[in-house]
Amino acid sequence: MDILRPNFRGDFYLKVPKTSPYKDWSAKELTLDCPAEATKQLERRYVKTDGNRSEKFLLGFVTTVGIVEILAMVLVWLYFIGSRQKRDATSEDYFLVATGFRRFTYSELKAATRNFSEEIGRGATGIVYKGILDDQRVAAIKRLHDASEGKAEFLAEVSTVGLLNHMNLIEMWGYCADEKHRLLVYENMEKGSLAKNLSSMELDWKKRFKIALGTAKGLAYLHEECLEWVLHCDVKPQNILLDANYEPKLSDFGLSRLLSRGHELHKSSFSMIRGTRGYMAPEWIFNLPITSKVDVYSYGVVVLEMVTGRSPSMADNGGEVEHKTLVEWVKEKKHGASARSSYWVEEITNPATGTDYDRKKLEGLIGVALKCVEESKDARPTMNQVVEMLLEIENHH
Repeated sequence: MDILRPNFRGDFYLKVPKTSPYKDWSAKELTLDCPAEATKQLERRYVKTDGNRSEKFLLGFVTTVGIVEILAMVLVWLYFIGSRQKRDATSEDYFLVATGFRRFTYSELKAATRNFSEEIGRGATGIVYKGILDDQRVAAIKRLHDASEGKAEFLAEVSTVGLLNHMNLIEMWGYCADEKHRLLVYENMEKGSLAKNLSSMELDWKKRFKIALGTAKGLAYLHEECLEWVLHCDVKPQNILLDANYEPKLSDFGLSRLLSRGHELHKSSFSMIRGTRGYMAPEWIFNLPITSKVDVYSYGVVVLEMVTGRSPSMADNGGEVEHKTLVEWVKEKKHGASARSSYWVEEITNPATGTDYDRKKLEGLIGVALKCVEESKDARPTMNQVVEMLLEIENHH
């Protein structure tokens, strides 16, 4: 029997009464034989059309609401991104007005340096190239090694340097913060670094005293006269630049440390030991609190190097002193002078720079330097005191 369609083959079930008026009737033996013309396809007992319409409406409504929510979230995100960029641009414009800096593009500095072709120096924080700006000024353009910091952090550091203004500090003209590039644009110093001029005959004793005094004034300004306490942390001849008149200017403030004035800093606050071997104060080595006295120590070593012409490690100055540092050697010469000779100043001065000098003035300069390199930081003078002592020496001789 086919109750659905012709030629139906399969099982189906009928419900029949348990009892029957017919005798000897058994449901198990029931056999049905229905002619094909007697079959009839049953109509649906429920209307599905309205249900489909409701489901489709509900699905369409939910989909539309979802799309609207996603679009709203995208629009809000774009709005905040635009607002943030606008705020950043406004902050940077304010920064430029406040500091007087110029914002350079990377392509401008690449062209100014002829694709960074003329290197004039390098330090712990980057390489310096000579460049000619579009206004024909000669500049020293420093390309920083570590370009991982964000733009806001970079501008914060640059603004600190921009607020510093002293005749013995290098002048910054501008910066570049395009994408991952971080560059600083400084005035160019005609005579280069002190390190390149130490053996020059042109650097006579008068100029050397002038450099010692000017460097001391620059450090005193950083330590005492700024709104924030600035530690240079890498005072050495390579970071003392000379202009056409041999006026010194401190450079490379990438290793500077800003502190609340009067506080100490433990070495653990630094990610690594700062400074250059031979110029570093004992505090760095023995994990003692770091103060401005670390710069005082480095300054003292630089002055002794200017006087003697010898490097701080003494590694290249002859066999008999290879095991001593410059500081130890000078102290030994001075303290042993009464037993051997009263001419200890002549023994330690660099003969290549001549003998045309005021002995008392030079002896006073060496004495100040030795005070600066005392082992105990408390025994060292401040840079302001150093300036006062040097001015007194200059005025009396």
